[in-house]
Formats: sequence, structure tokens, C-alpha cells
Amino acid sequence: MSSISTTRAVVLARSPQRSGPVSEDFTISELAVGELAAGQLLVRNEYMSVDPSMRGRLEPTEKHYTTNFVVGQALDGSAVGQVLESTVDGVPVGAHVRHRMGWRDHAIVDASSVAVVDPTVAPLNQWLGMLGQTGFTAWAGLRRTAEFKPGDAVFVSAAAGAVGSAVGQFARLLGASRVVGSAGGESKRRLLIDEFGFDDAFDYRAGPSSEQLARVAPDGIDVYFDNVGGEQLVAALESIRLNGRIAICGMISNFSDGPRPDIGALIQAVLKRVTIRGFIVRDHEDMRADFESQVSTWLRQDKLVSRDTIYDGLESAVEALFGVMSGANVGKMLVRLDPSA
Repeated sequence: MSSISTTRAVVLARSPQRSGPVSEDFTISELAVGELAAGQLLVRNEYMSVDPSMRGRLEPTEKHYTTNFVVGQALDGSAVGQVLESTVDGVPVGAHVRHRMGWRDHAIVDASSVAVVDPTVAPLNQWLGMLGQTGFTAWAGLRRTAEFKPGDAVFVSAAAGAVGSAVGQFARLLGASRVVGSAGGESKRRLLIDEFGFDDAFDYRAGPSSEQLARVAPDGIDVYFDNVGGEQLVAALESIRLNGRIAICGMISNFSDGPRPDIGALIQAVLKRVTIRGFIVRDHEDMRADFESQVSTWLRQDKLVSRDTIYDGLESAVEALFGVMSGANVGKMLVRLDPSA
């Protein structure tokens, strides 16, 4: 029997309406933790990740690449925490692990599904951000899906977010000739240039994206890393050069009720021989070791800016989710579950 019998968890209380989730769709409940079995760990979660992909998981459709959330059950997602009890020789009490049972204070997890992380290499929050699935998504999407080459001109949408800010910095460090991005609001636009090292950027709310992209990348682009879809994808198709590559990571614009561009813009992919490829990061685990080695080195050398937006306490988790859906975060959106972390 585990020494922790119950835990607080965020539960989906009802299905969100078509217009989008509201706070009444969620509740914090006390749930049984269960018994610790062979091959399992009891973990006290210290940080949990809040990701844009969770928006799709709240719908009954399949606008995501994992499972839907279920009414009456706890939400889940990436988290890092400390092992309180262990039945596994290779993962001792006191070790820190990354796993998928976030949105709760404590969890029993199978040791086979966790990754042991080293807080002496990087702080725990970075194992969910720049060294976590966020940074790995940027790495795999840029290097393999977009087939980035030194000298490429790169455009990144949602560039002030966790994945986008990593893509832009990776591209610069890997030898891009020009890196430009889009973000919502003048303060984020300036942040891309002043802090994340982009060559230029535009506020997608300030005017047509096609005109603004042409201004910040007057000679065109070779690579577009797409987190948004919609108008910005059309802009990229218009600006991309011959044999350009587009990596489709996410299309958050699909969740808005506004007008959407006609797919006629795809003729540009034919005329310019453009490769458009979607990807899911879990298909690229063979790149993980190289990614962690290179990115941890860059972090130690202070060559990367890692920004987080952190909310405190499980009771703030739903607010953090709404924040990431509205673009309120800079960098990675996290919830600190353990105040001592």
C-alpha cells in the first residue's frame, strides 16, 4: 500500500460547448492514488506542462495525436517530479522523472513509461521545456521534417510560444541565413527580436500576414515551421522559394470560428515544388539522444534563451490552460505544483 492514499486532480466535469471550454467544465477532486505494484513508482509532481494540443483533446473529434479527455476522469499530460517510493532497482527514491500523469499532485506511474532526468544538467522546468517534448518537437520538426540546411531562410509562426521560440533559436544556431517570426502583439514581436534573436518579426494582428511576411523576408523563405495554419500558412506559400519545405506542427487557427482562407493557395506548392509534411514528435525518438546532448550544451553555454510562464498550484491549472489557448504565455506554460520546487 502506498503511503499516499489520495491526491488532488483536475477532472473534466462536463463536455465543453462548441464555443470553447469555460471554468465550469472542470473541477478539482480528491481521487484515490491506488496501490504501488511491482515495476511502479510513487511520484510527487513538481511541475506540469500545459500545451496547446490539450485544446483538441477536449473535443470529441480527433484534432490531436493522443487520446481525448473523458468526462468524469482526470486530465493528464507531461510532468516532472520526485520519486517518493519505488519498486524498481534502477529508479531509486529521490530520483526525478518525467512522465505523463500530470494534472494531479501525486501519481503512481509505471517505471517503463518514465524518463529519469538530471536536475544538475538543467533545472526541472527545462526538462518540460527546452529539454523536454517542447524543445524536441522544435528539433525534430526543423531538422528532419523541414530538412533544414545551413543558409536557409526560416519563418516560424506562433514564434513567442514554447515550440516557436525554440525553433527560431535552433535555426539561428544551426546556420540559418535569416530567421523571422510572427506573434500576437507588439510586445511579443519585440521580444522575438530583442531576446530570442530573430532577425525580424511581425504582429499578425497588425495587418495581412502576406504583406507583413513580404516586408520582414523580402527575398523569400526556404522553410516555414507552421504552428498556426490559416492565413499565415497562405502567407508562407506565397513567400516560399522554389523547392521550399513546410513542417506542419499544429494548426491552432482551426479552433477559431472566424473565416478561413480558401485552399486555392495550395497551387503555390505545385508551382514552387514545395514539400509540405506534417509530423508527430513521438515518431522521431531516434533523435532524442543527439537532441539532449546538443541542446544541453547550448544551455550550459548560455546560447539559448529559455523562457517560461509559470502559474503556482493545481488550483491555477485551468487558468493556465485558458492562458495558453489565448496566447497569454511567453515560452513554455507550466504549473508549479510543489512550492519548494
